Amino acid sequence: MIRIPFEDIVRKVSEKSGLPQAEVIARVDAKCAQLAGLISKDGAAHIIANELGITLVQQGGRLKIRDAFPGMRAIELAGKVTQKYEAREFARQDGSKGKMAAFMLGDDTGSIRVVAWGDKADSVAPVAEGSIVLLQQAQVRENNRGYKEVHLGDNSAIVQNPAGIEVGTVVAASGSGPAATRKTIKDIGENDQNVEIVGTIVQVFDPKYFEVCPQCNKRSRPDPTGQVICPEHGAVQPAWGMVGNCYLDDGSGSIRVVFFRNQLERLAKKTTAELIAFKDAPERFEAIKTDLLGTIVKVTGRASRNQFFDRLEFVAQLVHEASAEEELARLQARA
Repeated sequence: MIRIPFEDIVRKVSEKSGLPQAEVIARVDAKCAQLAGLISKDGAAHIIANELGITLVQQGGRLKIRDAFPGMRAIELAGKVTQKYEAREFARQDGSKGKMAAFMLGDDTGSIRVVAWGDKADSVAPVAEGSIVLLQQAQVRENNRGYKEVHLGDNSAIVQNPAGIEVGTVVAASGSGPAATRKTIKDIGENDQNVEIVGTIVQVFDPKYFEVCPQCNKRSRPDPTGQVICPEHGAVQPAWGMVGNCYLDDGSGSIRVVFFRNQLERLAKKTTAELIAFKDAPERFEAIKTDLLGTIVKVTGRASRNQFFDRLEFVAQLVHEASAEEELARLQARA
């Protein structure tokens, strides 16, 4: 069943009928009174739309983000990638492993979180922030926090920079999920998700590099013969994945923060190719480390227990520079 919020029904009826929204709401209230409270406002709004000959749900074709509602299947959406989060693996209750990747998509009507599961998560790897994408055979769901999301499964497709599609001014995210919770480092818990911390970089480590499959971006390893083997595609000429680490201190404590490729690029302000070049010339990365020391950054991410070292770490999903002036103003506003 497709679930359209009352406010969106009123908007659609108003746009298609030419009636002011106040008049549409008045008709809904009158219909509720006529039916002696035996119908919800949503139901009454559907009746008003039917009486005016208005179709609320578009069948087929490409949708705008604001017109994508939970319950819709096999839809098309086009928009600009405004944020991209690191893919992550997780353990299911039956002991098997899963994988998901996510990014924010925006157009001139709104923004929405796009989630890819399983093998489809690997297709998100080449998608770049700022690029235009066309999503095909997608579905819209309501997550457990009550926000709508676009989900991509095995039959879905992501077309990057499709010909003939342009996206104008992107509307900032609204209603796509809760804002990150700001915490001090000392208050971070092991199961924390969608947390924002702000601190000063006090130590930076050299990046570590590892082989990945150029087709699916999965971790690939050399076999005894020296060939690099992808678990899905067999012997491959590998590409390189990377991860960087630093310690962040906010005065309440310090924590090791992990930056995978996309966020390492944002932190170091370098492209993938520039970061890979440091693999064979690590001494050149010393200048980057020196520049980063003392930098105040704002990081959104999740806490994770490093089982090997038995320590709590913070996995960055979005990072950008903060400023002492902004943080001081924030503290003064709370005082």
